[in-house]
Amino acid sequence: MKAVWMVLGLLSLSVFKTSAQTLEAGPRDTSFTTYSAYKSALKKYPNITIANPPVPATITSTINLVYCTVNNRQLHLDIFYPATNKALLPGVLIIHGGGWRSGDRSQHVPLAQQLAAKGYVTITAEYRLSTEALYPAAVNDLKTALKWMRANAKVYHIDPDKIAVWGFSAGGQLATLIGTTAGDKTFAGDGCYDTYSDKVQAIVDADGTLAFIHPESGEGDDSKHKSAGTLWFGASKTERPDLWNEAGALNHVSKTTPPVAFINSSVDRMHAGRRDFIRKLDSLHIYSEVHTFPDTPHPFLLFNPWFEPVLNYTTAFLDKIFKKQ
Repeated sequence: MKAVWMVLGLLSLSVFKTSAQTLEAGPRDTSFTTYSAYKSALKKYPNITIANPPVPATITSTINLVYCTVNNRQLHLDIFYPATNKALLPGVLIIHGGGWRSGDRSQHVPLAQQLAAKGYVTITAEYRLSTEALYPAAVNDLKTALKWMRANAKVYHIDPDKIAVWGFSAGGQLATLIGTTAGDKTFAGDGCYDTYSDKVQAIVDADGTLAFIHPESGEGDDSKHKSAGTLWFGASKTERPDLWNEAGALNHVSKTTPPVAFINSSVDRMHAGRRDFIRKLDSLHIYSEVHTFPDTPHPFLLFNPWFEPVLNYTTAFLDKIFKKQ
């Protein structure tokens, strides 16, 4: 048995040099849900309600599709689109938050439904959380979801040249990382649809960090317990700063980075690196816009009165990028 483990260790050594890998799957972490976030925020914001607008009558959906199978693990997504559409429409991949450990794609179904009613094909995709697989599994999963969108573009009338990624919190971090690393072999995907591109043409980052090792970042404090980042990377920022830097989209901004919209709460640390990110975009003449909601909790966009303006800002930005004359 000892010899077997030595062989396995040698086989995995070259991979470990660049990224942490997998964990033995643990119990699902359900600590972050829309309801738990609501109960917490309600203490300071007693007038909020959970955003759950009526489902638009003009859309349809296909639920629980398998977009890839990784080591016998099926990964699922839901897709929402205008019911009578025959023309190609822009697609939007929507990524949930939860500290790379919790949360669920269903939390953004209301947003996906409302965006679909405004002329977009929207996808809410699951990805492997840190209880199941370490970084960069989540990145590879979501890049695979993008490739799935292109592979199935004709079926769902998605314009393969007009795809955006939208993410909240940990999902925002993932959205910006995915959006700035198109074609990067560090994040090669899961082996599904490898002939298709993972490139996106627009990014919406809702309260997702842009840099982990940065003066503005609060991630990685393990003084009381292991932080969400340490649990995701499988190592602290002092042990594996290479991984923590690699996962920061700020370190990947280039002339190929697409336009970005930042939608933020009043919790500054949730958008660490934003000013430096925008400074880089400006130097490359890449469009960006910022919308900050004063006096708001971090998960503000899950609640009224903020859900609708977030939807409107998102739609206006995507319309500007994809539907301009």
